[in-house]
Amino acid sequence: MPGRIPEKFIDDLLARVDIVEVIEQRVPLKKAGRDWSARCPFHDERSASFTVSPNKQFYHCFGCGAHGSAIKFLMEYDRMEFPDAVEDLASRVGLKVPHEGGGKRTPVEDSADLYTVLDASAKFYQRELGKSGKASAYFHARGLDAATIERFGLGFAPDAWDGLKNALGTTPQRIALLEKSGMLTRGERGTPYDRFRDRVMFPIQDRRGRVIAFGGRILEKTEDSGAKYLNSPETPLFHKGQQLFALWQVRQAHSKIPRLIVVEGYMDVIALFQHGVTQAVATLGTATTRDHAELLFRQCADVYFCFDGDRAGRGAAWKAVESVLPRMRDGRQALFLFLPDGEDPDSLIRKEGQAGFEERLKNATPLSEFFFAELSHDVNLASLDGRARLAERARPLLAQIPDGAFRDLMLDELDRRTNVKLRVDAPTATPARKPARPQERTLVRTAVALLVQHPAFAQSLQPPWLFATLRQPGIALLAELIALCRERPTMTTAILLEHFESREEARALQKLATLDFPGEDDALCAEFVDAIRQLDRQTVQQRRAELDARVAEAGLSALSAEEKSELRELQKQLAG
Repeated sequence: MPGRIPEKFIDDLLARVDIVEVIEQRVPLKKAGRDWSARCPFHDERSASFTVSPNKQFYHCFGCGAHGSAIKFLMEYDRMEFPDAVEDLASRVGLKVPHEGGGKRTPVEDSADLYTVLDASAKFYQRELGKSGKASAYFHARGLDAATIERFGLGFAPDAWDGLKNALGTTPQRIALLEKSGMLTRGERGTPYDRFRDRVMFPIQDRRGRVIAFGGRILEKTEDSGAKYLNSPETPLFHKGQQLFALWQVRQAHSKIPRLIVVEGYMDVIALFQHGVTQAVATLGTATTRDHAELLFRQCADVYFCFDGDRAGRGAAWKAVESVLPRMRDGRQALFLFLPDGEDPDSLIRKEGQAGFEERLKNATPLSEFFFAELSHDVNLASLDGRARLAERARPLLAQIPDGAFRDLMLDELDRRTNVKLRVDAPTATPARKPARPQERTLVRTAVALLVQHPAFAQSLQPPWLFATLRQPGIALLAELIALCRERPTMTTAILLEHFESREEARALQKLATLDFPGEDDALCAEFVDAIRQLDRQTVQQRRAELDARVAEAGLSALSAEEKSELRELQKQLAG
């Protein structure tokens, strides 16, 4: 299939990459015996239940069940697509990612070209800023210094219909890439022209620092200047509901992000950075989405939403509440800072400085307080009808909060405000549920678990193995695993789990990968080989039982000469 990354390359890549090094750049790890541990980055917890195994080259959380290889970690933590995660890891170890297929261009190749043309566009706008007195004057008037302008890669789109188009090339292929990346658009006559004209430009970067889109602000309002702010359209690289402006800069400024402050505008973010508040990000001309909320809480546990104090600002804040409620696991906090009339973060921090802005953040409104105030602002809680109305409004929203202390406390608060009991306590007479019995560790289960954790054990077996015909659950999987591990000697636990990721056996294999087998590798390998030997013996017993049953039913004459000889041989094997 054109564009597919060969499986052999994935094996080689995961064999070369050190998963501990990859994860440690994002999550602080501590040595714990042969493995490393940390508080899980995928859910909030007080104790460290997240482990990283350098031998198995995979991670696992005993709390939430998150697990996988270095590729899976980048996909989950950095929200990368599979090809991007592979490209990222390959660049670490100096490998070039191959793609199967012939003449057709692959999606990854197209993406590489899109990144290239967007990077060239950013450099073009930066050069044009140096030539434009009015654009430079605009940034100077907003108080930006040269270091901040460089930090955010700010630029200027000249007042021309074909400035960028002519600078980056006019070949059909180049025009097509500029259109696909959102840099060119077409008019009624079908002629391509620059989308951004006579605007100061703000590059939008992904979590790897690559330019994926732009925002442009007009300098002077005219009849045909269009909207004050203009963003790139949706493209293969840019989906505004999933991106945050300046998250890349925040991550560059902090090895561990202490908090995030969500504001509305590019200049708000940049002004806060210049005045020392280096945790600000902005949504891109859209309300806070659930994807935004997930992305925010993946970075840190405390998120501040900073909005105007007017009706529109409170409406935007409520949209944020609706998006974050399903993400409010225990330990996470969402707070709301409403600004005075006529002020935005840019103007406020220039007036009050970093200390003044920090003081306002200390007094931000917690989500719980804003939630109940907003739902009850037009409700008379002194009346039965009013309390019932508040309960009815709050009930479906609170149901979205994940189970935990925060959900319980929010429901308790609603009970207190409305006098309406929304939860029914379990009757005391209900007998306690018996704990689930642990799954029996059969020979097959033991062999599979040992092989998942130590794929190299398969090299200790010499074919043929008899057990493949044994009628027991898991035999077909065990035979497949042995063949796979012998065929691919560099197999690790991570590679094996990656191979089965889309199979129905994936969940069971993942659980077996975390079973505890005390002992040194030599002893464990001997246990694996012995398990296979016992399965082979059971296969011999199964075959003898089949032949014995036929003899008992119809006499020895029911067997062919070959089967009689086979039965004698089986009897010798079992006697020995």
